[in-house]
Amino acid sequence: MFDVVVIGGGPAGYVAAIRSSQLGLKTACIEEYTDSDSNPTFGGTCLNVGCIPSKALLDSSHRYHDAANHLKTHGIDIKNVELDLPAMMKRKDDIVKKLTGGIGGLFAANKVTPISGRGKVIAGQKVEVTNSSGDVEIIESKNIIIATGSSPIEIGSAKFDDKNILDSTGALEIDSVPKTLGVIGAGVIGLELGSVWARLGSKVTVIEAMDDFLFMADKEIAKETLKDFKKQGLDIRLGCKLTSSKSLKNSVNVTYETEGKSEEMKFDKLIVAVGRKPNTKDVFSEDSGVSLDERGFINVNEHCQTNAANIWAIGDVVRGPMLAHKGSEEGIMVAERIAGKHAEMNYDLVPSVIYTHPEIAWVGKNEEELKDENIEYKVGKFPFAASGRALAVDQSVGFVKLLSDAKTDTILGVHVFGPSAAEIVQQALISMEFGASSEDLGLTIFSHPTVSEALHEAALAVNNEAIHIGNKRK
Repeated sequence: MFDVVVIGGGPAGYVAAIRSSQLGLKTACIEEYTDSDSNPTFGGTCLNVGCIPSKALLDSSHRYHDAANHLKTHGIDIKNVELDLPAMMKRKDDIVKKLTGGIGGLFAANKVTPISGRGKVIAGQKVEVTNSSGDVEIIESKNIIIATGSSPIEIGSAKFDDKNILDSTGALEIDSVPKTLGVIGAGVIGLELGSVWARLGSKVTVIEAMDDFLFMADKEIAKETLKDFKKQGLDIRLGCKLTSSKSLKNSVNVTYETEGKSEEMKFDKLIVAVGRKPNTKDVFSEDSGVSLDERGFINVNEHCQTNAANIWAIGDVVRGPMLAHKGSEEGIMVAERIAGKHAEMNYDLVPSVIYTHPEIAWVGKNEEELKDENIEYKVGKFPFAASGRALAVDQSVGFVKLLSDAKTDTILGVHVFGPSAAEIVQQALISMEFGASSEDLGLTIFSHPTVSEALHEAALAVNNEAIHIGNKRK
């Protein structure tokens, strides 16, 4: 009998398992995917085929593009820059192997029992585990945490064939740079993967059904981002609905509708990145007592409790953004609540990042949300073009935008497009978690020269006190 059994070993599940064991709870973690020796491969989508490998390729492709196109301005003239794609892919795979292997070490150090197989919740707080050989084992636990993650959505007009029409996993394994690449979906995954292959030499066309670009981001940030992506060579087509695709021997024919007209394009490869769906199929028996919504998400309360006693769910299978860090923090919260501790999670301050170049990141409210909620606010902005450090490292595109309450000056949201956007937003998030005002941030000493000074100046600009840009007259 275990105190806690976690089903799923991704960023939500393995963190929940480790924290549970640290709190003195006898814990097991079940993972379906295995290596060649039938050992469970932990890390989920994030470490294996998502966050980590994509960021490795984003970094490598950026370095290649810089070497081939931008180093001359720094006085570095490199002749005949060549791409070794297999070496780039090997680096990515080595990083993944190192990190996923490290989880096994963390489990051993924290006395978490790893179990290989597919877990299914059945009545009586039991888990049915089926291993790769088809053998079935029943495990009893006082508490069960569901952390089975998500998978790419497949659409009828572009069925995955793992050859020419690819999901996000297949897009990380292309063995040669396609001359032409189509991407369906201009969201986080589509833009990141499109950026990778564009830097490596593909002519990339992004087809997006919505009329608004990055609808989830601040409109001003989205507008500036779209302009810069087009300068980078990404052909982003908005308001275009894919109607059909046909995979041929070495290409894909695509048909889409825009403004009532039908258009056709031909690509060497097509990446479909229209979102992800929760992995909840066959995770529960009918008598498990757990309820799901119409989209397959598990219904939970603010503490990730399901409607069934002592069964919890975290990460991509529940409401909220499908982000690794959100799932990890939910895992910690649930482990602590099972152990009898008081734990909460602030869902208003979950940061979002798109790891393109420049990066896009935000936390808190944007202007559109504040207007909809009739909240009076002030705005402070600072462009990286006025940042000494950004100019010195040749990354002066974009700006920092800070929103604060018009009456209390409390910081309500921070939005960044530019260098180290993710790190800058994280600094803002820490301030917001402690209820800081823009004045508090403006009174904080920032190291010089750093790109983070742009956040400092944006905070000062809220109250017309910025030093390195002109302020609005009071």
